[in-house]
Amino acid sequence: MRFLPALLLLALLAVAGCSRFATYDGPEVTRLIVNKSARQLVLMHHDEVLRAYGVELGFAPEGPKAVEGDGRTPEGSYIIDRRNPNSAFYLSIGISYPDPEDIAAAEALGLDPGGDIFIHGTPTPWRRGDDWTAGCIAISNREMREVYAMVRLGTPIDINP
Repeated sequence: MRFLPALLLLALLAVAGCSRFATYDGPEVTRLIVNKSARQLVLMHHDEVLRAYGVELGFAPEGPKAVEGDGRTPEGSYIIDRRNPNSAFYLSIGISYPDPEDIAAAEALGLDPGGDIFIHGTPTPWRRGDDWTAGCIAISNREMREVYAMVRLGTPIDINP
């Protein structure tokens, strides 16, 4: 029992050093690129690669997202349009899917295009190692802290096959 105060202090110090909100004072992220086939997210400053991360995609990742529930991650050019510090999947930044073309394509099928596509962390501190999301792009929580700090609203994102 005499070690309890020391263990409590160590636990408090560990929690204090693991803030969900990192800071970043480097070059501006001017574009995000997701290469689905390579399972990679790249943060760019013009022509310079700032960071690259492995990703997990929707549970049926082949092809572009067409309708709600298809398990696909969208393909195309979008923007980062929202931030969620209280995401069920750690932290998240929103992607502007569906755009008007996505909506028209789904409506032509008589279906809903879906939405709420994000780059987010995971329910555990690490990635699972497989494609599991409903269409989002998942990275580890440590990586998500970096991305959340680095990426601003309005940043373009290209999602390639």
